[in-house]
Amino acid sequence: MSITPTGNADERLTRALRITASQAAGLIGGGASLVYTHTEGDATSGRLRAAAGFASADEARATAAALERFVHAIVDAAEPQSGPVASPLAERMPGATMYGLPLVAREGCVGALVVVPTAELPAETSANLEVLAWGAAAQIDHPALAHKYASLSAESEKHLEAADEKNDELLKLSEELFAQDIELLRNNEKLGKIEKLKNDFIEKMSRELRTPLNSIIEATITVLSSEVETLSASSQQTLRNALDEGTAFQRTLQNILDLWRIKQDELPIEIQELSVSDVIDETIFSVQDTLGDKPVEIEKEIPAPIPKVRGDLGKINQILFLLLDNAAKFTEQGTIKIGARLEGDRLHCWIHDTGIGICPDDQKYIWGEFYQVDDQASAKYRGAGLGLTLVHDLLVLLDGDSLLQSEAGVGTRVEFSVPVVPA
Repeated sequence: MSITPTGNADERLTRALRITASQAAGLIGGGASLVYTHTEGDATSGRLRAAAGFASADEARATAAALERFVHAIVDAAEPQSGPVASPLAERMPGATMYGLPLVAREGCVGALVVVPTAELPAETSANLEVLAWGAAAQIDHPALAHKYASLSAESEKHLEAADEKNDELLKLSEELFAQDIELLRNNEKLGKIEKLKNDFIEKMSRELRTPLNSIIEATITVLSSEVETLSASSQQTLRNALDEGTAFQRTLQNILDLWRIKQDELPIEIQELSVSDVIDETIFSVQDTLGDKPVEIEKEIPAPIPKVRGDLGKINQILFLLLDNAAKFTEQGTIKIGARLEGDRLHCWIHDTGIGICPDDQKYIWGEFYQVDDQASAKYRGAGLGLTLVHDLLVLLDGDSLLQSEAGVGTRVEFSVPVVPA
């Protein structure tokens, strides 16, 4: 008996290949991955079905176009291939090597898995990628095998005179389909164990780091509030600096955990009623420590009253904070405007600053993980380069979009929109 799930087969395959791309990017510790499917007789070498680790969809499509010959060689030879990374990834990852694995099923190569790691792959990672590639090939081949089985079943019922011959073929296909189902389950179980080990590590890291960090922050606040009269000015300032650093580290840790949960498809969307004006007020209050005593004024812009709406309050608040906090870091003087408007079923929000701006060459990379505009950025402007990456991933999760406009030395405007419904 076939273990075949219900629902749209193409949608299930698309989701499975997206998970494959995400798992591949996770196995190589970052970098990028692409998954292609190939149909016998196609004029093209393969169709891009999923990608992970790219700064934008445009970068993924441009990379896929540059990899056409590479993918063609993988599919034709049905053998692993490697080579220097293709543009535009070559600009972001100079000197990297890309690896291609064929997705081989019953009757040939049905696609390719291409990964671009940031470092040389250890043997264990290569072995796990092979398991991942086998699982993806089985996922691609499974609908065709199931369809052939169903067709023969129907045909054998109509042509009883040829039952013996057809039933033999039908039995063979049934056995193949069942064996493939079992192997898929085993493969998913093995990958599940790998994911569980990673999840356990992340959870343990979270617990081991956040618990003492929270204690340090709470103790610092207690000393500052209860012993302020007995502390010298320099001691008070030292404790405030320690509190700022601890809070910044706490946020960085939370960003890492949120990014991990998004990649594992474990960050749920939670819809609730929200007041856009109140969310903006809370965001402005939250970045006061980042501004410090800099001569920067934050202006709230809401051109027309916005009624209460329903959306993911926590994630919208988080996106606004990350963008406004980023603007506060890179604006030494002048004005930061934060505003919102409602257009139909989408909420548009923006942050416009008069900060240092971003040159055109850097703008396409700022959504990438750990990216800093220059080598001294992380030292001069506190941060790990994860904020904008988290903004990008949260917007993808919420079915949102964004627009960046910036000029070096003049300032930056980031606008995003997310779907909402009336309260």
